[in-house]
Amino acid sequence: MMKNFLAAYHTDVGIKKKTNQDSLLLKGIAKDSEEILLAVLCDGMGGMVKGELASATVIRAFSEWFENTYTQKGSAWTTDEIKAQWQTLLEQTNEVLMNHGQDVEIQLGTTATALLLSSNGEYLIGHVGDTRIYQINQNLTQLTEDHTFIAREIRRGNMTPEQAAADSRRNVLLQCIGVNKFFEPQYLSGSLGKGEQVLLCSDGFRHMVTEEEIYEKLHNATSEQEMKRELTHLVELNKQRQETDNITAILIKLI
Repeated sequence: MMKNFLAAYHTDVGIKKKTNQDSLLLKGIAKDSEEILLAVLCDGMGGMVKGELASATVIRAFSEWFENTYTQKGSAWTTDEIKAQWQTLLEQTNEVLMNHGQDVEIQLGTTATALLLSSNGEYLIGHVGDTRIYQINQNLTQLTEDHTFIAREIRRGNMTPEQAAADSRRNVLLQCIGVNKFFEPQYLSGSLGKGEQVLLCSDGFRHMVTEEEIYEKLHNATSEQEMKRELTHLVELNKQRQETDNITAILIKLI
């Protein structure tokens, strides 16, 4: 039980896939007068257990880093030091997954989106792929950048968001962990105010619902039970609207 955070999550295999290839991590520590929360969400790909293996491998690496490295110094780490550690972690995990894929002649990969949040509101995000992090206050603001073909085309002005929504290439990732030697994570830092929320979600959580619906359901949640209920409602709404992917979301509120 943490004094400065409320947190809830919900994950669902969805209506089509046989396995849930999404993996998540939610861990916290209290050190001195500060609390730190680590949330990681990974959306695996590669069919059956292969995507599950890829996402779980990244989750395990972050979990071990948090328990064995980060907690030794806690908030004494600088942002640059953490970024360097995360970069090494992701590069090593990428190599492990690529080598495994070559050994068994399969291709497996995963998105990787991590949030380290302090009870003073400061956060660091490390991100590869199209799992998203939103900040929720008076608005719903997407913090991460989708590493997808259509997101790149929108940024370049070659495609409108309306065209992108109907494009068959909307799930084509330009980078992830486990497929190619080169990838370039997005790192960003910022701060939350008291009462504000962050939402981590796999792409299955947002395809069939609008950002307005997400905001309307989540922004007033005042307890972990209510947060869980509203996340579950949005997951079920996606399924009713025939979302075929796995669906996962983590909601954190700074109190």
